[in-house]
Amino acid sequence: MTGSDSEQPYFIHPTAVVEDDVVIGPGTKIWHFVHIRSGARIGSNCILGKGVYVDAGVTVGDGVHLQNFVCVYRAVQLEDEVFVGPHATFTNDPYPRSGSSYWEPVPTIVRRGASISANATIICGVTLGKYAMVGAGAVVTSDVPEHGLVYGNPARLYGFVCKCGQTLPRPKIADVSGEQVAITCSRCGEQTSLAKSLLSLLSVEVPPQ
Repeated sequence: MTGSDSEQPYFIHPTAVVEDDVVIGPGTKIWHFVHIRSGARIGSNCILGKGVYVDAGVTVGDGVHLQNFVCVYRAVQLEDEVFVGPHATFTNDPYPRSGSSYWEPVPTIVRRGASISANATIICGVTLGKYAMVGAGAVVTSDVPEHGLVYGNPARLYGFVCKCGQTLPRPKIADVSGEQVAITCSRCGEQTSLAKSLLSLLSVEVPPQ
Protein backbone atom coordinates (compact mmCIF):
# COMPACT_ATOMS: atom_id res chain seq x y z
CA MET A 1 0.00 0.00 0.00
CA THR A 2 1.13 3.53 -0.61
CA GLY A 3 -0.27 6.98 0.05
CA SER A 4 0.76 8.18 -3.41
CA ASP A 5 -2.13 6.41 -5.15
CA SER A 6 -4.79 9.09 -5.68
CA GLU A 7 -7.49 6.43 -5.96
CA GLN A 8 -7.04 5.37 -2.34
CA PRO A 9 -9.61 6.89 0.04
CA TYR A 10 -7.02 7.13 2.83
CA PHE A 11 -3.46 8.45 3.28
CA ILE A 12 -0.38 6.37 4.10
CA HIS A 13 2.97 8.11 4.52
CA PRO A 14 5.75 6.57 2.40
CA THR A 15 7.74 5.61 5.52
CA ALA A 16 4.87 3.60 7.03
CA VAL A 17 4.82 -0.21 6.86
CA VAL A 18 1.38 -1.68 6.22
CA GLU A 19 1.44 -5.46 5.83
CA ASP A 20 -0.88 -7.52 3.64
CA ASP A 21 -4.48 -8.22 4.64
CA VAL A 22 -4.97 -4.93 6.49
CA VAL A 23 -8.33 -3.16 6.20
CA ILE A 24 -8.24 0.67 6.33
CA GLY A 25 -11.36 2.84 6.28
CA PRO A 26 -11.82 6.00 4.20
CA GLY A 27 -10.47 9.29 5.50
CA THR A 28 -7.85 7.66 7.73
CA LYS A 29 -4.34 9.15 7.89
CA ILE A 30 -1.34 6.97 8.70
CA TRP A 31 1.81 8.99 9.38
CA HIS A 32 5.60 8.56 9.60
CA PHE A 33 7.07 5.16 10.56
CA VAL A 34 3.76 3.57 11.54
CA HIS A 35 3.74 -0.24 11.44
CA ILE A 36 0.43 -2.09 11.00
CA ARG A 37 0.56 -5.89 11.14
CA SER A 38 -1.34 -8.33 8.98
CA GLY A 39 -5.00 -8.86 9.82
CA ALA A 40 -5.47 -5.54 11.62
CA ARG A 41 -8.59 -3.49 10.90
CA ILE A 42 -8.46 0.31 11.04
CA GLY A 43 -11.75 2.23 10.82
CA SER A 44 -12.60 5.40 8.93
CA ASN A 45 -11.39 8.93 9.77
CA CYS A 46 -8.67 7.72 12.13
CA ILE A 47 -5.30 9.38 12.75
CA LEU A 48 -2.25 7.24 13.51
CA GLY A 49 0.67 9.47 14.54
CA LYS A 50 4.40 8.95 14.12
CA GLY A 51 5.79 5.60 15.25
CA VAL A 52 2.45 3.97 16.12
CA TYR A 53 2.46 0.16 16.22
CA VAL A 54 -0.73 -1.84 15.62
CA ASP A 55 -0.35 -5.58 16.12
CA ALA A 56 -1.82 -8.44 14.11
CA GLY A 57 -5.56 -8.88 14.46
CA VAL A 58 -6.17 -5.63 16.35
CA THR A 59 -9.47 -3.84 15.70
CA VAL A 60 -9.54 -0.03 15.71
CA GLY A 61 -12.94 1.67 15.34
CA ASP A 62 -13.94 4.83 13.47
CA GLY A 63 -12.65 8.25 14.45
CA VAL A 64 -9.86 6.89 16.67
CA HIS A 65 -6.77 9.04 17.35
CA LEU A 66 -3.53 7.24 18.22
CA GLN A 67 -0.86 9.78 19.07
CA ASN A 68 2.89 9.38 18.52
CA PHE A 69 4.51 6.08 19.55
CA VAL A 70 1.37 4.39 20.86
CA CYS A 71 1.62 0.58 20.94
CA VAL A 72 -1.58 -1.44 20.50
CA TYR A 73 -0.84 -5.13 20.89
CA ARG A 74 -2.72 -8.26 19.88
CA ALA A 75 -6.09 -8.92 21.58
CA VAL A 76 -6.76 -5.20 22.15
CA GLN A 77 -10.00 -3.75 20.79
CA LEU A 78 -10.55 0.01 20.44
CA GLU A 79 -14.12 1.11 19.75
CA ASP A 80 -15.17 4.28 17.91
CA GLU A 81 -13.83 7.74 18.88
CA VAL A 82 -11.19 6.46 21.30
CA PHE A 83 -8.25 8.79 22.01
CA VAL A 84 -4.85 7.39 23.04
CA GLY A 85 -2.16 9.90 24.00
CA PRO A 86 1.54 9.76 23.08
CA HIS A 87 3.65 6.86 24.33
CA ALA A 88 0.66 5.12 25.94
CA THR A 89 0.85 1.35 25.67
CA PHE A 90 -1.21 -1.79 26.13
CA THR A 91 -0.13 -5.20 27.39
CA ASN A 92 -1.53 -8.61 26.49
CA ASP A 93 0.34 -11.08 28.72
CA PRO A 94 -0.09 -11.14 32.53
CA TYR A 95 2.87 -13.50 32.99
CA PRO A 96 5.48 -12.38 30.44
CA ARG A 97 8.54 -14.55 29.85
CA SER A 98 10.87 -14.55 26.86
CA GLY A 99 10.06 -17.58 24.71
CA SER A 100 7.32 -18.88 27.00
CA SER A 101 5.29 -21.74 25.53
CA TYR A 102 2.29 -20.80 27.72
CA TRP A 103 1.64 -17.40 26.13
CA GLU A 104 -1.98 -16.69 25.32
CA PRO A 105 -3.12 -13.09 24.64
CA VAL A 106 -5.60 -11.70 27.17
CA PRO A 107 -8.21 -9.35 25.65
CA THR A 108 -8.54 -5.68 26.57
CA ILE A 109 -11.49 -3.52 25.46
CA VAL A 110 -11.65 0.27 25.26
CA ARG A 111 -15.24 1.38 24.81
CA ARG A 112 -16.54 4.21 22.65
CA GLY A 113 -15.25 7.72 23.38
CA ALA A 114 -12.80 6.73 26.13
CA SER A 115 -9.54 8.70 26.44
CA ILE A 116 -6.12 7.49 27.59
CA SER A 117 -3.57 10.19 28.38
CA ALA A 118 0.16 10.26 27.63
CA ASN A 119 2.46 7.55 29.02
CA ALA A 120 -0.38 5.53 30.55
CA THR A 121 -0.11 1.74 30.66
CA ILE A 122 -3.18 -0.47 30.36
CA ILE A 123 -2.70 -3.90 31.92
CA CYS A 124 -4.39 -6.65 29.89
CA GLY A 125 -7.78 -8.07 30.78
CA VAL A 126 -9.49 -4.80 31.68
CA THR A 127 -12.37 -2.90 30.10
CA LEU A 128 -12.44 0.90 29.94
CA GLY A 129 -16.06 2.06 29.88
CA LYS A 130 -17.63 4.55 27.49
CA TYR A 131 -16.18 8.07 27.79
CA ALA A 132 -13.84 7.04 30.61
CA MET A 133 -10.73 9.18 31.17
CA VAL A 134 -7.30 7.79 32.14
CA GLY A 135 -4.81 10.33 33.50
CA ALA A 136 -1.25 10.80 32.27
CA GLY A 137 1.22 8.19 33.50
CA ALA A 138 -1.49 6.02 35.07
CA VAL A 139 -1.14 2.25 35.36
CA VAL A 140 -4.61 0.77 34.91
CA THR A 141 -4.95 -2.65 36.55
CA SER A 142 -8.75 -2.99 36.81
CA ASP A 143 -11.92 -2.07 34.94
CA VAL A 144 -12.91 1.58 34.66
CA PRO A 145 -16.65 2.43 34.69
CA GLU A 146 -18.39 4.57 32.10
CA HIS A 147 -17.36 8.23 32.44
CA GLY A 148 -14.90 7.23 35.19
CA LEU A 149 -11.84 9.40 35.85
CA VAL A 150 -8.82 7.37 37.00
CA TYR A 151 -5.17 8.24 37.58
CA GLY A 152 -2.17 7.18 39.65
CA ASN A 153 -0.21 3.94 40.04
CA PRO A 154 -2.17 1.80 40.40
CA ALA A 155 -4.97 3.90 38.93
CA ARG A 156 -7.91 4.64 41.22
CA LEU A 157 -11.33 6.17 40.60
CA TYR A 158 -11.38 9.83 41.66
CA GLY A 159 -14.38 11.20 39.78
CA PHE A 160 -16.38 11.24 36.58
CA VAL A 161 -16.18 13.17 33.32
CA CYS A 162 -18.68 14.39 30.74
CA LYS A 163 -18.62 13.31 27.08
CA CYS A 164 -16.91 16.64 26.37
CA GLY A 165 -14.07 15.72 28.76
CA GLN A 166 -14.88 18.17 31.55
CA THR A 167 -14.69 16.83 35.12
CA LEU A 168 -18.18 16.55 36.59
CA PRO A 169 -19.13 17.89 40.04
CA ARG A 170 -18.66 15.26 42.72
CA PRO A 171 -22.01 14.48 44.41
CA LYS A 172 -22.37 13.18 47.95
CA ILE A 173 -24.03 9.80 48.33
CA ALA A 174 -26.21 11.17 51.13
CA ASP A 175 -27.70 13.69 48.71
CA VAL A 176 -28.67 11.08 46.11
CA SER A 177 -32.17 9.64 46.13
CA GLY A 178 -32.96 6.60 44.01
CA GLU A 179 -30.53 4.38 42.15
CA GLN A 180 -29.42 6.94 39.55
CA VAL A 181 -28.01 10.46 39.76
CA ALA A 182 -27.94 12.97 36.91
CA ILE A 183 -24.98 15.36 36.96
CA THR A 184 -24.92 18.46 34.77
CA CYS A 185 -21.67 19.46 33.06
CA SER A 186 -20.58 23.02 33.85
CA ARG A 187 -19.03 23.43 30.40
CA CYS A 188 -21.47 21.99 27.85
CA GLY A 189 -24.61 21.63 29.98
CA GLU A 190 -25.18 17.97 29.11
CA GLN A 191 -26.46 15.65 31.84
CA THR A 192 -24.66 12.40 32.64
CA SER A 193 -26.60 9.67 34.41
CA LEU A 194 -24.59 7.55 36.86
CA ALA A 195 -25.54 4.64 39.08
CA LYS A 196 -25.51 5.51 42.78
CA SER A 197 -23.48 2.37 43.41
CA LEU A 198 -20.58 3.86 41.44
CA LEU A 199 -20.29 6.78 43.86
CA SER A 200 -19.30 4.41 46.66
CA LEU A 201 -16.25 3.38 44.61
CA LEU A 202 -14.80 6.89 44.61
CA SER A 203 -11.56 7.39 46.51
CA VAL A 204 -12.10 9.60 49.55
CA GLU A 205 -8.98 11.72 49.11
CA VAL A 206 -8.35 13.43 45.79
CA PRO A 207 -4.65 14.12 45.19
CA PRO A 208 -3.51 16.94 42.85
CA GLN A 209 -3.81 16.10 39.17
